[in-house]
Parts: sequence; C-alpha cells; structure tokens
Amino acid sequence: MTTSTDHTAAALARLEANEPAAIDRLIDWLRIPSISTDSDYKPQVARAADWAADHLRASGFEARVLPTGEPAGAGHPIVLATAQGDPGYTGPHVLFYGHYDVQPVDPVDLWDSDPFDPQRKPAVPGGPGERLIARGASDDKGQVAMFLEAARAWFEASGLPAGGVKMTVLLEGEEESGSANLDRFVEQHADELRKCDVCVISDTGMLGRGRPAITYGVRGMAYTEITLHGPSHDLHSGAWGGKIPNPINELTKVLAQLWDADRRVTIPGFYDGVRDLSAEERSNWKNLGIDDAAALKGIGFPPEASVGEAGFTMTEREWARPTAEINGIWGGYTGKGAKTVIPTHASAKVSFRLVDDQDHEQIKDAFFAWLQAHTPPGCRWTLVDHHGGAPVTCAIDSPALTAARRAVEQACGVAPAMIKTGGSIPVAGLLKTALGIETIFMGFGLEDDRVHSPNEKFELDCYRMGARSHAVLIGLLRDGAAG
Repeated sequence: MTTSTDHTAAALARLEANEPAAIDRLIDWLRIPSISTDSDYKPQVARAADWAADHLRASGFEARVLPTGEPAGAGHPIVLATAQGDPGYTGPHVLFYGHYDVQPVDPVDLWDSDPFDPQRKPAVPGGPGERLIARGASDDKGQVAMFLEAARAWFEASGLPAGGVKMTVLLEGEEESGSANLDRFVEQHADELRKCDVCVISDTGMLGRGRPAITYGVRGMAYTEITLHGPSHDLHSGAWGGKIPNPINELTKVLAQLWDADRRVTIPGFYDGVRDLSAEERSNWKNLGIDDAAALKGIGFPPEASVGEAGFTMTEREWARPTAEINGIWGGYTGKGAKTVIPTHASAKVSFRLVDDQDHEQIKDAFFAWLQAHTPPGCRWTLVDHHGGAPVTCAIDSPALTAARRAVEQACGVAPAMIKTGGSIPVAGLLKTALGIETIFMGFGLEDDRVHSPNEKFELDCYRMGARSHAVLIGLLRDGAAG
C-alpha cells in the first residue's frame, strides 16, 4: 500500500529531477519586465500573469486570470487558481499568496547586467552561493517559483493537483505599487476566499545561509505624501529671504519635530496598540545570535551607527517597534549651477511602519492632524494617503504553523528559527481583518539579496530549501498534520 510518506518521497525525487527545467522556467519568467508601477509595462505585467496561470494549469490547477480596477482591466490582473482536493482530504483549505510584479530597476547603470536578462553566477568562496541575478529573482518570482515547482512535483508524483490538498492560489500583480485594487478584489471574491482556513506566503527571509526561519509577525504600513505650500510663485531669495516662510525651511523644521531626544515618534496616540515586549521574547531573539556589527558593516556603517528608539536593540527595533521615516524630500531648484529662489512649495514622502494592534488609518489621520497643528504661518498643506496595511502577529502554536515548522525541519535538516520582520505584507493584514484568515510566512530570502536594489539575486540553495519545504508541507497536510 502506498503511503503519504511514499508520495512525499516521490514528490521530492521529482523535484530534484525537475530542477534544471524548473530553473529554466524561472529564468523565462524573470525575463518578463512586469514592473507594475509604470503603465508603459502594462502588457508585460499581463504577460507575466498569463505565464503563471499556464504553469499552474500544467500542474492540474484550474487557473483564471482576472481583471482588476475600475473599469475592469484598469488595474493589473490577479491569477486565481484552485485545486479541489482529494475526496478523502480532511485537512485545511490552504491559500497560497504571492506576487508576480516587480520593482523598477533604476538606477539601471548600477546593474552589472541587464535586469531582465537573468544571469546564473557560480558560488563565491566566503560569499554568496550559486545564484540568479535579475529583478524579481528574490522578490517575489523566485520565492513563488519554489511553491509552483513543489506543486508541479506533487502533481507528477500523485496525479492530483497539489497532491490532493484543497488549495487556492492568489498571485497579485500590484504588490510593488501599493496593491491598489486588492481590497476590492478580496471583497468581490470574499465568498470564495472565505472558504480558506490559512494562508501561506513565501515573501520573507531566513536568518542566514543554512538558517531557515518561520516569520510570525510582519509590520504594517501607512504611506503618505505631503506638500507645504507657500508663496503663489517662486521668489527671488535676495528680495524675499528672511521676510516670509520658505517652504523648504519650514517643511524640514516641521518634520524634524517628528522625533524626541529618545527617537520616539511625537505624534499624539502614535503608540496606542503597541504591546510591550515580553522577557521571553527578548531572550529568544537575543539567543538567535544576530550579529549587529556585521549587518551594519554590510551596508557601510560602523557599529556606532546603531541608532533608534532608546531602550531597544537593533533586532527589537526592527521586529517589534513602530517607526516614522522620511523616504524622499524635494522642492525648489535642484538643477545644475545656481538659481537663488524661495520655492512656491516643498514636498516629502513620509511612511510609518506599524506593529501589533496599531491601526494604519488612525496613524495616517493622527499624522495629518499633527501637521495641521504645526502649519507654519501663512502656509497650507496638501496631504495624500497613498496606501496602508495592518500589522500581523500570528499565534506560534497553531496546528498549521506547527506543520510548517515540521516541514522546514524535515526538508532542511535544521529546525527553523521563529522570527519577525520589519517589512510589510499588506495582504496578510487584509486577509486577517476582512476574512479572519491567519498567515504563515515561510520565506527563504537572504538579507543580502539586494531586494529593490540593483543586482537583486536569489541563491539556488535557498530555492532548493524552499521548494523542498513546500513539498514536505503538502505531504504533512495530506496526513492531516494541520487538521
């Protein structure tokens, strides 16, 4: 009699045998410049969605490429695929989420090769392993490919889509441009998506090479753009300097008041919903052996550059504390040579990373109210809410997360660390608040993958660990380990 363990072994064998073809498939996907934030790439984004749908169909899924936006098709499509599950399957209905869109490639002159001509590079002694270099290699096509190829291996090993596990796959095309149409899509398909019991997302990272991790918390986000308006037109600084508010001067003075001497954010109510770190959590994180000095050195900083909210370590500030950051600031004359003007306005992009039970809408409203209270004399604001998302912290003892931990340990030969991340994955907050679905973050990226930067990479050992972990997880789900 063939057991589920036999099927898992067969799926893993298929995964290994398929690897050359799987890497070629990933390279083909990476060649598609699916830059969602630039409308010039809309046809290529659609082509990347079709590619993913075809891959899922070849693995037995029923896949649809669905329009988004208003009117329909104004946004980038979402791939929604289903595997109905074996009639005898009693485990959870799993939702797998990923995204196929990528960040812009600027500055392109800092790339060592064409960002959409993937290069396979050999391992460097004492440095990165064998890797693919391309935009989207790690974020998120390479990580989605781990799941896609695990599903392909199970289909070939068992003849059943997803090995008989009841599964829905949602691949988004706007994650890198704010997921503008995801809320509406989830609302429109709530009846279908609410049938899912748990979500798996592979868009996070490991502690280091050979050190897999399960992420049980991600930060939320509130992202804004602000403009301070002054005079009706640019003015001669000799005639008007020192007589009226200069929007650049005033904007920088206002924003400098966002933090106190302990680098705590000064917006009233900002820390509402932030939970205190437990002694156990602090101890667990300390025992992970994270080398702060090495991390700083990797980005060109000495150890004394570890600055942030007083009373917390670098890891604690990233994983458990909210932040305010100025992401861009501009105004006046920035061309070559001199032009002495007082500008009509100055602008900045300001974002907030949120934790625990903070509400991104409340934070945005509080920030805008704070700005109004700090309006320089005679000036006015234009305030834009670009997007936001809720933070998510998952229960670490749920059956599904326990199954994921077992899967990673069996697949990689080492138990995964339990970590949080400073990044934001808005869909996780949306699924929890709108549908009551908890998320497991099972990602295999590395800190030096240069995500969002030139020469983005994904190491093949990470791909292998991720693909094997997803394959083993499917086997455990078949066994009812997360039932």
